[in-house]
Amino acid sequence: MADVFLWTCPYCDRAATITEQNAHRDQHDFNHGNKEGDLALLTDVIVCPNPECREYELSAYLYKTEIAYSGGHPYHELIGKPLLSWQLRPRSGAKQFPSYIPKAILNDYEEACLIASDSPKASATLSRRCLQGMIRNFWGITKSRLVDEIDELQGKIDSTTWKAIDAVRKVGNVGAHMEKDINLIVDVDPDEATLLIGLIEFLLKDWYVGRYEREEHMKSVIALGVAKQAAKPGAGGKP
Repeated sequence: MADVFLWTCPYCDRAATITEQNAHRDQHDFNHGNKEGDLALLTDVIVCPNPECREYELSAYLYKTEIAYSGGHPYHELIGKPLLSWQLRPRSGAKQFPSYIPKAILNDYEEACLIASDSPKASATLSRRCLQGMIRNFWGITKSRLVDEIDELQGKIDSTTWKAIDAVRKVGNVGAHMEKDINLIVDVDPDEATLLIGLIEFLLKDWYVGRYEREEHMKSVIALGVAKQAAKPGAGGKP
């Protein structure tokens, strides 16, 4: 783990600079005659420096190791990529979204994140269902096929966002099946599952959170106008 690095808290969504005061890495080396040989279990702990949060993230990784030397002293050097990895707390990389987003959509998104590593094809299926749920709920578009619903979006959203949605539809195995039965489970690799999750997160922010923040801001401006009008001498009618 780097001495200093940028990190975004999965609980409060605050960006922070993490130092050794907020993070710790530990390595447990073992063998004991296991069939894999020399192994190491790495654990990473990061504590959110936001005083209003103070939540912590806990991850673990299993590596193969080999004996190396530094200054004449032996140590266990990690080899290659992790054999296994676990996101222990929070259980997935799902971001926190406001409760005004429909619960069914958030449930599909959170479950897609939870199983992205263990079952990417099931994760991708949930992401596709989440995408379809958003198109139907937010835009009121309901077709028999997701590809037709995406086509119906054209002209209703900005061209860049539409192209991004359509591009994801065309990616590998995901693109070959997104336009078919939304509940069909197909072979999907982890990168494709992650790509779909990233799209869902972007659309949740751009559509639901963006609309809510715009409406709240406009309400504040309208309320300000009403208050200023009422404060005028002899107020009671339009100027």
